[in-house]
Amino acid sequence: MISFLLYLYRFYGVLQKCNQNSAFSDPHFPSTSLPSSPLAVPSRQRCPQASGLESLAPLVRSVEETPSPIPSTIRGTIPTWINGSFLRNGPGKFEFGKDRYNHWFDGMALMHQFHICEGNVTYNSRFLQSDSYVCNSEKNRIVVSEFGTLAMPDPCKNIFARFFSRFQIPKATDNAGVNFVKYKGDFYASTETNYMRRIDPQSLETKEKVDWSQYIAVNSATAHPHYDREGATYNMGNSYSKSGFFYNIIRVPPPEEKAATEDSADLTGAKVICSIRAAEPRKPSYYHSFVMSENYIVFIEQPLKMDLMKLMYTGMESEVMYRAAPMLTLHQINAFEDSGFLVMDMCCADDGEVIGDFTLGNLRRDSGEEMDKFYNSLCRNLPRRYILPLTVDEQTPLDQDLVTLRNYTATAKKTKQGEVYMTHEELHSDELLQYGGLEFPQINYHHYNGRPYRYFYSCGFGHVFSDSLLKMDIHTKELKVWRYPGLYPSEPVFVASPNATEEDDGVVLSVIITPRKEKSSFLLVLDAKTFTELGRAEVPVNIPYGTHGVFNKMS
Repeated sequence: MISFLLYLYRFYGVLQKCNQNSAFSDPHFPSTSLPSSPLAVPSRQRCPQASGLESLAPLVRSVEETPSPIPSTIRGTIPTWINGSFLRNGPGKFEFGKDRYNHWFDGMALMHQFHICEGNVTYNSRFLQSDSYVCNSEKNRIVVSEFGTLAMPDPCKNIFARFFSRFQIPKATDNAGVNFVKYKGDFYASTETNYMRRIDPQSLETKEKVDWSQYIAVNSATAHPHYDREGATYNMGNSYSKSGFFYNIIRVPPPEEKAATEDSADLTGAKVICSIRAAEPRKPSYYHSFVMSENYIVFIEQPLKMDLMKLMYTGMESEVMYRAAPMLTLHQINAFEDSGFLVMDMCCADDGEVIGDFTLGNLRRDSGEEMDKFYNSLCRNLPRRYILPLTVDEQTPLDQDLVTLRNYTATAKKTKQGEVYMTHEELHSDELLQYGGLEFPQINYHHYNGRPYRYFYSCGFGHVFSDSLLKMDIHTKELKVWRYPGLYPSEPVFVASPNATEEDDGVVLSVIITPRKEKSSFLLVLDAKTFTELGRAEVPVNIPYGTHGVFNKMS
């Protein structure tokens, strides 16, 4: 069985050489040297098969931007204490001229803002004025390659220039359509290349392009950083050289008071605090995010590999290698330390095929049999808990469950010197299977990230795109659900109430769209404790299905 490897990085210490012993290379060729997975039935078979699913084509079509704020129609009540902007990002344009993008990830970034103040809500949106967007617009064709679409040579070039352009390495895109991130007090639209764009969070104006490689020696960074309680930001980025491929942990310091009035990007002080050598120099693992507790960062080296030959496009590392059965994780829920153990909760899939499956052709399938067939073939993501013992040494016995925490069913056994094999605990009941599993997990991040917690919020996937909102109690594994036919919610974002004393005292925000009616989108506000609807702010615009978002609180 192919494993994934966990590289454990501890804050404060001395950099040491990475342990390179690896048991996997290609996810299609299993190794027999590792224990078998505790789950023999794939998640796609455990969840009910769908029938009669509607087409989602209207949710993945190009739309117009709404640059000037427009008012919304309020149904119910929007709490007056909510004061700020709900910012979201995602693809919003899928063609230029006669050229069409192939993959959902390729669409040009469209930024959305729901501004909330004293119970009223306005909406506006703007396309990110990236170099990719501007160049494509000027040429009225796709001239910059994206995730799943290779730009064709300029038809105006002569035959020799067009021939040789096919052998040039495509320039990395700055189409930052994945998330909004924050560094030193500034907001940036971000993706998974070395480029991001600084953004004015109030006007959505696109500011300067920022190249990570101009500040530190990395070639890319994730769109899912973490933030500590002092205001520093942590992220992971790649680098490669003659010495091989490395996964790097990046730290950007908190903002300085004197720099707060300067209207320019500032990543000064950013540095790589740990570098982890890839197990296979020419086949590094893909990763979308990582997990961080109060004292540890965990990097997960997965069996989903990137073949660099085909692609062409101060800390201390743990001496223990942690292994488990193969899986794919894009988004982690939370992690915390407990009595000598690191508890890590993640959304996990059995394989990584879903990334390639989200082509626009698949997403635009007709209602009924064609859409059912596609959805039923997809792997379902389910929440899992892994527990890493932090005190493993030469005296730790072999083949004995090391997890001594009460009320946990995850296991961890030392299989040989310097290696621990883990089995996970399913962090859900069978009820979740009825909602197609879950993804896009969110918690009360400000108060509970890296600490023991009880609740997380997510999207249920009874369709190819999320068709429900879920609240999970990880103590009881009970669910609360918001779900209506034909309504498709975005990633839920928790906003705490003023002077909150309980973990779930606040609201959950989500943007709801539908393929059934033109210009019928709304911002949904749920009571986070009861998961009942408080109100909605309706706007007469078409909003495509997006990726991630944040709430920008204003004083």
